[in-house]
Amino acid sequence: MAFQSLTEKLANAFKRFRNKGKLSAADVKEGMREIKLALLEADVSFKVVKDFIKNVTERAIGSEVLESLLPAQQVVKIVNEELIELMGKTQAKLEISSKPPTVIMMAGLQGAGKTTHAGKLAGLYKKQGKNPLLVACDVYRPAAIKQLQVVGEKLNIPVYAEEKSKNPVSIAKNALAFAKKQGYDMVFIDTAGRLHIDEVLMKELQEIKKATEPIEILLVIDSMLGQDAVNVAQTFNEMLEITGVILTKLDGDTRGGAALSVRYVTGKPIKFIGTGEKMDAIEPFYPDRMASRILGMGDVLSLIEKAEEAFDKKKAEELEKKMRENTFTLTDYLDQLAQLKKMGSLESMLAMIPGMGGKDVQIDENMLMHTEAIILSMTKKERENPDILTSSRKKRIAAGSGTSVEEINKLLKQFEQMRKMMKQVSSGKFRGFGCLFGKKMKTPFM
Repeated sequence: MAFQSLTEKLANAFKRFRNKGKLSAADVKEGMREIKLALLEADVSFKVVKDFIKNVTERAIGSEVLESLLPAQQVVKIVNEELIELMGKTQAKLEISSKPPTVIMMAGLQGAGKTTHAGKLAGLYKKQGKNPLLVACDVYRPAAIKQLQVVGEKLNIPVYAEEKSKNPVSIAKNALAFAKKQGYDMVFIDTAGRLHIDEVLMKELQEIKKATEPIEILLVIDSMLGQDAVNVAQTFNEMLEITGVILTKLDGDTRGGAALSVRYVTGKPIKFIGTGEKMDAIEPFYPDRMASRILGMGDVLSLIEKAEEAFDKKKAEELEKKMRENTFTLTDYLDQLAQLKKMGSLESMLAMIPGMGGKDVQIDENMLMHTEAIILSMTKKERENPDILTSSRKKRIAAGSGTSVEEINKLLKQFEQMRKMMKQVSSGKFRGFGCLFGKKMKTPFM
């Protein structure tokens, strides 16, 4: 889970402040030492850590903290505000050209995820009503063009490719002319990468930039590179003048150092983050929301947005009625699980719930599959009325779903408990989501 290690260490550092009614300058400095170590262990750039701790310490030893009745809360508030400042204050949106097409050039090292995220980004804007075109300019990596074509097929987005050409600059120019002629309003250029930065790579990227005049040059960086990600960002920015960054594989980086360092070192904003392998696993980067996640305070706004996107309004209204009338069935439950899966991994969602960030909550995603298998192995009549499930029926369902009678009984017990709390949840805004999270944020399949 992203930032898990950092979140845990910061929480331990803040405990030092909570145990004291009043803070002295010495208390603050000792606590800052722990925060400094936490950031360094998270692979945050040393220069960034040094300046960050200096800013927080100066504010923390001021009267707003030392004379406060709740000094610990004031320290957390200051750290939160400085984290937001560090990561860019506000969301940096993608620039859209006043005269179509908007040209977006993707750059980065090989393996960072340029091709996939060119597709993800194009898919994101297609949902917003844009007509995007993907351009295959990586003529060196084996199957790079095919990979982009596969991505395009998944998203139903056309790909411009010249299979026989070995000149990426020419391909980019021709693609732009094609886009203008065919009426595409966004062009995403997937460029070649290298295992390391070299003169040939940079010269080629500079020529593509000159030929297409992109309004955005987005550097795609693997967040798991840690401090190396900062070095890569610095070099690309110096040679190419990037306009923004996409951090990929953030879901697999428990440290998060790159997210805290890149903006500060390059002066260029993080515009998007990759949060998983699925083609819709990309999010705009919000510094304030990310700071909240890092401090274990959740990210309710992002969670709500995911829920709004995933849950069908008509089905939610039907569910509300069933909840009020207490006619919610296992078929409805199965439908809610399917919609929940659209929101991403359960662990990533739990990280957005206040108080859950940084906790080592292990969720076996296979349990969700078992739940689906059990319900799908039931007859329609059994789903509508679980009370008719006799011992022999349960044995048949267990055999059909590859589970056990014990697992079936556990599911039925959880389902019954959930039905009892339906009336409490039915007044909530997102009923379909709410019914899957009971008290203390326990999921019915945990």
